[in-house]
Amino acid sequence: MASPADTTPQTADRPFVLPTITTKAKRADEVRVLRPSVSYLPARPSALHTSSRPPLHTAGGFLREEANTAQLLALREAFLNRAVQRLAATGTPVRVGRYTLVKPGQDPAGRLAETQAVVHRLSWQAPITTYDSTGMADPAIRPQMARLYAAICRGEIHGIVAVSRVDISTFPCVYADTLTAIQARGGFLALVRNEIAI
Repeated sequence: MASPADTTPQTADRPFVLPTITTKAKRADEVRVLRPSVSYLPARPSALHTSSRPPLHTAGGFLREEANTAQLLALREAFLNRAVQRLAATGTPVRVGRYTLVKPGQDPAGRLAETQAVVHRLSWQAPITTYDSTGMADPAIRPQMARLYAAICRGEIHGIVAVSRVDISTFPCVYADTLTAIQARGGFLALVRNEIAI
């Protein structure tokens, strides 16, 4: 049996392979399970990145928490342009959900009016208008954001229109994760004011 010192070092570039487990028996009713001689476990996630959240994988590679505003703007606009072009190619009218995030007790009407101006200017349809008053909570746990995610999955809407990045998150990694979550459902995010104009 191989000792732990004989194991091959774990590296991030080695794929995860299930080890084969061999058995040896001296008698027919006895089974001994032996450890594999080589460990093929993947490297710990903390060895691959430095933040508490895993890096976001995009078509251009990994986008880390240190992503700057220009990278986030380019990522969002790429998702938006791809989705709108796909819909235009099929002649489908663009349907969006208008969304804003406000503090508890704050009136969302002003911010939602800004989103309506964009919808009207682009001749989009907005069957859903909603807001969260949870404060700056993670978008993944906001009830109305979850409603919009579900509407994208069901094909009721194609994207979300918000006033600014602040409606999603001021944290670059959380914002990038949300962009990817929306895009993974086949949707897009359009902003009244781009990431630079927060």
